[in-house]
Order: sequence, then structure tokens, then C-alpha cells
Amino acid sequence: MKREIGDFLNDILVSAERAERFLGDKNSEELKEDSAEGIAIVRCLEIIGEAVKKIPDEVRENYPELPWKRWAGMRDKLIHDYWSIDMEIVYESVKLRLPLLKKVVQKMLEDLNNKP
Repeated sequence: MKREIGDFLNDILVSAERAERFLGDKNSEELKEDSAEGIAIVRCLEIIGEAVKKIPDEVRENYPELPWKRWAGMRDKLIHDYWSIDMEIVYESVKLRLPLLKKVVQKMLEDLNNKP
């Protein structure tokens, strides 16, 4: 089954919402503990990064407010350097960076759905 840009945008939104739900009201110290939630959040960020890579550059260029390469780079770091994951960065990504990502991706979906 061929996937479209909208599918990848939905993957980003779903994974972002899951990551926020897994984090809940935990602080960064709680996330640093060996927790199932921490592992689940890392997986959500991996999916977000992979989905970002599937969105063509010409589409991403229309939304320069997002650091697309940083999201893709985070995925690479989480996958390839799994032994050195900094859970403080994971926490900050969910708390501070996901809200903007979600907002822009929702706008992208609206734009895509309103395209003639």
C-alpha cells in the first residue's frame, strides 16, 4: 500500500499525542528512571523522525518554522546511538518542542485537505 504525505503527517500527530500522554505530569527526573513510559516516548520520537524524513523537501520548505532536520536527526540519534540517549533532551522535546510540531503539522494537514 502506497502511503501519501497525509499519512505521514497523521503518523506525526498520533505519535506526538501519544508521547505527551505517556509523559503525563512526570518531570525529567522521573523520566530518567528505567520506565516503560520513557521507552514508549523514545519510540514515538523515532516514529516522528522517520515520518519527517518521508515528507518531501519541497513540502517542508513551505513550513520553515519547524526545524525539520533536527527532528530527523533526533530519530537518527535515538536509533543509532541508543546507548547514549539523554532523557533530559527527550523530556524537553516532548514538553517544549512537540506543541509547535503539532500545530504546524495540523496546519499542513488543513492545507493539504484544502488543496484543489
